[in-house]
Amino acid sequence: IVLADEINRTTPRTQSSLLEAMAEATVSIENEQYQLPQPFMVIATQNPYEFEGTYFLPENQLDRFLMRISLGYPAPNDESRIILQQPARTTLRDLKPVMHADEVVALQKRTDDVRLDQALVEYVIALASATRENDDLQVGISPRGALALAQAARATAVLRGREFCIPEDVVSNVLPVCAHRVISKTYMHAGDTATTRRIVQQVLETVPSPA
Repeated sequence: IVLADEINRTTPRTQSSLLEAMAEATVSIENEQYQLPQPFMVIATQNPYEFEGTYFLPENQLDRFLMRISLGYPAPNDESRIILQQPARTTLRDLKPVMHADEVVALQKRTDDVRLDQALVEYVIALASATRENDDLQVGISPRGALALAQAARATAVLRGREFCIPEDVVSNVLPVCAHRVISKTYMHAGDTATTRRIVQQVLETVPSPA
């Protein structure tokens, strides 16, 4: 697991160095290509773009992140526990593994085997097409984004103890998977903003889901 902390404070050239690893799970050094171990994943944090010293992530890099999740502020009870706990550096030393790497790979393979009916495939495509045809969007969901939505739906089914997808598995992932991939005509960069979330939500409400 590669944790790219405050990724939008790094220069675009540094950000682009992750593209090959994220897309192909390989790295190239002096014309030699090396396969990365499995499982391999990138988790990134970023600062609001209003902060000084931040860069916009390129669209092709954003498209390689499966989803974007905003954690927000902790609830008052959780924040109280954070303040009262021992120092964070001590807490980090006490972390224990909850899963082995081979178990993660097994879950990934199990996710790939989840059944996605043709009606749900067509629903995913209809959602992606609606973003591409939306008058308020300059750029809609790419084929990579549609594939990510389908895969997120499969993973949700696994987490909910099923070997098949239902419409809710797709619906619950539309905003986290799609909002950071589109570009609105009023905000000329890709990224999850209030505007893109509103537009994607409208698309979700207008495209009928399978029964």
